[in-house]
Amino acid sequence: MTFTVYVPLVVTVVLAVLAPAARRLPPRAAARSLACAALVTATGWLGSLALLSFTGLAQIPEVAERGHWSVAALRAEDPVSLAVAVLGALGLIAALGSLAVAAVRQTRQLLWARREAAAVPGDTELTVLDDEVPQAFALPGAPGRIVVSRGMLRCLGDDERAALLAHERAHLRGRHHLYLALWRLTAAVTPLLRPLADAGGFVLERWADEDAAAHVGSRTVVARAVGRAALASAAAHRRPQLAATGGAVPQRVRALLAPPPAPRALPLVAGAVLLALCCASLAEAASDSERMVVSARIAQCATARPAPVAADPDGASHRHPHCRPHRHTRPL
Repeated sequence: MTFTVYVPLVVTVVLAVLAPAARRLPPRAAARSLACAALVTATGWLGSLALLSFTGLAQIPEVAERGHWSVAALRAEDPVSLAVAVLGALGLIAALGSLAVAAVRQTRQLLWARREAAAVPGDTELTVLDDEVPQAFALPGAPGRIVVSRGMLRCLGDDERAALLAHERAHLRGRHHLYLALWRLTAAVTPLLRPLADAGGFVLERWADEDAAAHVGSRTVVARAVGRAALASAAAHRRPQLAATGGAVPQRVRALLAPPPAPRALPLVAGAVLLALCCASLAEAASDSERMVVSARIAQCATARPAPVAADPDGASHRHPHCRPHRHTRPL
């Protein structure tokens, strides 16, 4: 366990370093891969910290006495130092606290977006605001709404308006707000996952760009719409996350002016191997931890002084539950 328990932590670091490379992959596959990677590595991170905390703290004599296991046996099996255990426990507490705060914040934001979508006047998907400030964004809800200001519409031609609306519609259809919420939650678990969240926000915009290009039939029109919309809204103070002006606009425009990205299997396979290694190592570490506790309890029972055994009228003896031998019964 001394090695396997650290593997999920190492995999998290490796994926954080490799996350920016996902920007060059087909955006739909990249977004789904980043979401899966963030979920698995965040779970592995919490699991590793929990196992480190338990294995180290279990060697405290007071804890071992309550658990009825041998401290010497545990130290012989897995000598995790108390300092490492304390750091793991502090990291686990900090991660869970940050996750709870982020969960409350994301829930409030999703509820706010649903209320705003329900409060938008009209019963159609598109709502035009009588506002000269150029802005366009998608509000997830039931159903979702696309909000565009008159100032934004005046900045675009007819084809560019269609591209802009197709982009925002792609955000709603793909439920991109759920991807964003997942990445923010996992980044709250550990700052090492923030590169995955940053790359994820970019590939979501690229995903919507590609869907818009497929809808209007021209990548150049979408590139021109994204560029003009970004320039027009540069002076706006508040910018929604799911908007055509989000992400690194120059990189998005360059990607749209180039051919669509070709599928690449190697990065996805390599990422899948790392995630499988993370899961297997965490499962192995948990299994080792359980085995060590069982062995330590057996050792404690073997070294403990035998106590008088009192018999019930039916002949049953009173022993500590952890020291009772396992017996297999068979029908008479």
